[in-house]
Amino acid sequence: MSLLATRPATRPATRPAVRFAGVSRRFGEVAAVDGVDLEIAGGEFFTLLGPSGSGKTTCLRLMAGFDRPTAGTIWLHGEDVSGEPPWRRDVNTVFQDYALFPHMTVAENVGYGLMVKKVETSERARRVEEMLELVRLPGLGRRKPAQLSGGQRQRVALARALVNRPRLLLLDEPLGALDLQLRQQMQVELKALQQQVGITFVYVTHDQEEALAMSDRLAVFHRGRIEQVGAPAEVYETPATEFVAGFVGVSNLVAGTLARALTGTPQTFSLRPEKIRLAPPETPVPAGSCAADGTLRDVVYLGMRTRYGVALDAGGVLTVEVQNLETTSMEALARRGSRVRLLWSREQMHRLGPEGDA
Repeated sequence: MSLLATRPATRPATRPAVRFAGVSRRFGEVAAVDGVDLEIAGGEFFTLLGPSGSGKTTCLRLMAGFDRPTAGTIWLHGEDVSGEPPWRRDVNTVFQDYALFPHMTVAENVGYGLMVKKVETSERARRVEEMLELVRLPGLGRRKPAQLSGGQRQRVALARALVNRPRLLLLDEPLGALDLQLRQQMQVELKALQQQVGITFVYVTHDQEEALAMSDRLAVFHRGRIEQVGAPAEVYETPATEFVAGFVGVSNLVAGTLARALTGTPQTFSLRPEKIRLAPPETPVPAGSCAADGTLRDVVYLGMRTRYGVALDAGGVLTVEVQNLETTSMEALARRGSRVRLLWSREQMHRLGPEGDA
């Protein structure tokens, strides 16, 4: 039977693939995970996003059974697995270092789990070839891992994890060892692969752009707790907390005296740098917009875009990002020290706090 013929996405999920209820994991006085509630739907590409030490990898280990919760309950596909060992869970894990056996061929690595399960040799060979086709490595079964590129070794690790047809695939920063260009290529391939096989993927990363690019939904972790869960656009455009606004992408956080000077209220708001327009001094302010005058203090040319730090007359600094449609690096750098007016729509301001959005 083909792996693709068994894809669970062909029928609606009736219960979450993963559910955490009040899950905590303590190491002495340290709460690595602190009262986490979470549901992940079947067939989702779900990302656990956060800085180092935020609890995301510990949650992944709890799902895999490599660790057990100090408190709370973990369900996988409706079954309480809180105390079950890894081999009693229909889960496979892909690690950052791939964990391939160097003395085995690619085919032997991919088929290792099937061999342990005593799958018949002919069936094992057929399924290994099927997986190598799926991850775009046909004809490479006889090579050793040392003969492959980093991207190819990553595909072998994926094939080995998928060949057992798990209902849940856990990925612990699997692209972290790759260079930027290859990492971006693998992001596209990994998302396409997940959509093709229809298996629930739970992905751990600290890379915000990676999470935004691949996820159906994501959870932002901070100090062992979840700050926000939502679709990438929702988390980016309407961050729930100051931490989310500052961690997921670049954001200007404005509060107190400066917020009052710009908007008439001291309530904290976030404003993404790409939402601000650089204009000549004394440019008329359109209806429904805010304005701030200042001086271009910092100029960072980033190729596709330029990042400006604008010292405001009202105090403080706002970061502005402008796409380089026609501007060269010399032109961008030459603007340092010039006077500008910043303009942005009030609708682009996201207020943080009890009063809700702007």
